[in-house]
Order: sequence, then structure tokens, then C-alpha cells
Amino acid sequence: MPFTVATWNINSVRLRMPIVERLLKEHAPDVLCLQETKVPDELFPENAFRKAGYEHILFHGQKGYHGVATVARRPIELVEKRRFCEIEDSRHLSVRVQAGGKSVLVHNFYVPAGGEEPDPEINRKFRHKLDFVHEMNGVPASQDESSASILVGDLNIAPQEHDVWSHKQLLNVVSHTPVETENFEAMRSSGGWVDLMRLNVPAEQKLYTWWSYRAKDWEASNRGRRLDHVWSSANLVPDFAGYEILQAARGWEKPSDHVPVIARFALD
Repeated sequence: MPFTVATWNINSVRLRMPIVERLLKEHAPDVLCLQETKVPDELFPENAFRKAGYEHILFHGQKGYHGVATVARRPIELVEKRRFCEIEDSRHLSVRVQAGGKSVLVHNFYVPAGGEEPDPEINRKFRHKLDFVHEMNGVPASQDESSASILVGDLNIAPQEHDVWSHKQLLNVVSHTPVETENFEAMRSSGGWVDLMRLNVPAEQKLYTWWSYRAKDWEASNRGRRLDHVWSSANLVPDFAGYEILQAARGWEKPSDHVPVIARFALD
């Protein structure tokens, strides 16, 4: 059986616990990384995860906003809850898990959305986003003969032309502006991270993981963006066995506007 890692911006874990349970029952990833959990640590629904077979639970949350959590069917060890931009807003969690004889460091990120106006001089949220991505340069894809790294999460940037429904129409829309995409790709490349979702997929193929709540019929309009990502250190590429974007989850009851992405690795 492959080693599987799933990432999902759940947009309130307590509100959407029924569809989280559905994901765990139907797909049973070894590790699930959630973003935008929107719950303080003391109220995290640990019992629901344990009932679903996920005994290993770590979280970094706060009341009402942001928050990340990583749950697993096998033991995980807390490595770090890093603070970015000198702001305590619960956007990162890293854990270590054993898979295929390797010690795998798994980073779970929720990058700031950045607000509506793509101008850091007048929009402090956009300035925060750019600064956050810059600080991610301090998170390299560490690897050696016995260890590897994975980075997943809602990174809130669609870096490539076909990661959005219309490149031309979204060039001045936050998540796809040149200043975001260029800095994002430079950070990924300099850190030694491999974009696994694009590894064996033609550049012209559309890939989406998010569809706005604003669309009356999200499926018919299909105006999506690839905001959720799966990266790894180079030494995991030979073990990468593909991934699945669970687009159907956008149509589940009381859905998130993001859908899960499940990556598979030929590690036991």
C-alpha cells in the first residue's frame, strides 16, 4: 500500500466535520493536513478523529480564524509551530513521520489570502502575504539518505498560466498577480522544492483545487484556481506515485470552497 498525504482547506473543521469524516472513511489517507480550521486548540474535535481511526493529532489554532492541524493513522512527532512576520496567527505546523524507512518532515501551511487590492502600499493584507512568502525562503526541502521533506497546504497562489480559469483576466487579481507568482516560484525553486502536482502534467492542462462560493453553479462555470499544493524534496520524486484532486468534494453537503488533494508515495 502506498503512503498517502492529503491536504484540505476545510474552512472550519467543526462546521464541516461530517465531510472530513467522509474523506477519512472513503480515502483513508495516512496523514491529513487541514488548513483554516478556525478553532482554538482546546476546542479541537479530537474525539471525532480518534473515532475515525486517527489517533495521532497535532494542531496550531486560534479562535475564529486561520489555524492548521495534522492528523495521522501512524505516529507523528511535533517539530515546529513557526511564527511568520512576527504575527501570532497559526499558519504553520511541521511534523515528522516515518515512511518507507525514511524520516519525512511534513510542513502544513496556510498562506495569507492577501485581501482584494494587489498593492502592498495601500493593502496591508497584501503586504503581509508578500512578506510571508518571502519568509518561506527559510523553509528548505531538507533531505539526506535517511530523510525527506513534504510541504502541503493552501498556499493561496496559483503560479502557472493554466492554474487559473483565465490567465489574462486574473493577472491583476490577488492570487495570480506577477509579483505573487514570480516570488512564489523563486522561493519554491531556491528551497529545492518540487511541485509534484505539475511534475507529470502538461503545462497547458488546467488544474484547479478551489471554486468560489460566489458562483451560482461552480461546476458549470468551472472558474477555478489551483491554490492548494503538494511539494517534496527531490529525493522523494522517484517514490511519487501520483495524486488525486477530489473535485467531487466541492459538491458535498456544506462544502468547503477548496477540495482535498491526496498524494501517493511508494513508501510503506
